[in-house]
Amino acid sequence: MDAFALAVVRLTLELPRTGAAEVLGRQLLRAGTSVAANYRAACRARSRREFVARLGIVEEEADESGFWMELLAKSGMVAPLRVRTLRTEANELVAIAVSSIRTARGARRSIPHSPFPIPHSELPIPHSDVH
Repeated sequence: MDAFALAVVRLTLELPRTGAAEVLGRQLLRAGTSVAANYRAACRARSRREFVARLGIVEEEADESGFWMELLAKSGMVAPLRVRTLRTEANELVAIAVSSIRTARGARRSIPHSPFPIPHSELPIPHSDVH
C-alpha cells in the first residue's frame, strides 16, 4: 500500500503546471495516499467492525484513484502508458479490499458486499425449489 501511495505522489509531481492538472492531481493525491493511510488504520483496528469500515474506505479510495488516473490519461495530461500499471494496481487493491471485507464479515454471498448501500429493489430474488 505504501508503494502505491508513493507512486501516486511521484505521478502527481510529474503533472503539467496547469489549473486543471493541479485540481485533478490534488484529487488523485488525496485518494491515493488515503488508500495507504486507511489500510494502516485497518491493520490497527480494535474490532472486526472497525476493520471492515476501514477496508471499505480503502476500497472506495482505490477505486477513486483509478478514476482520477483514467481522467488524467483521457484528458491528455499524462500518457495512458504512464498510468496503466498504476491503474491496474488500483483495481487489484479494490479486489483485495472487497475480498478481505467478505472474509471478515464471513459472507458467503454471490453478491459482492461493499460499503456502498444497495437498495433492496436491486437485490436478486433467490429462487426456491419449493412451490
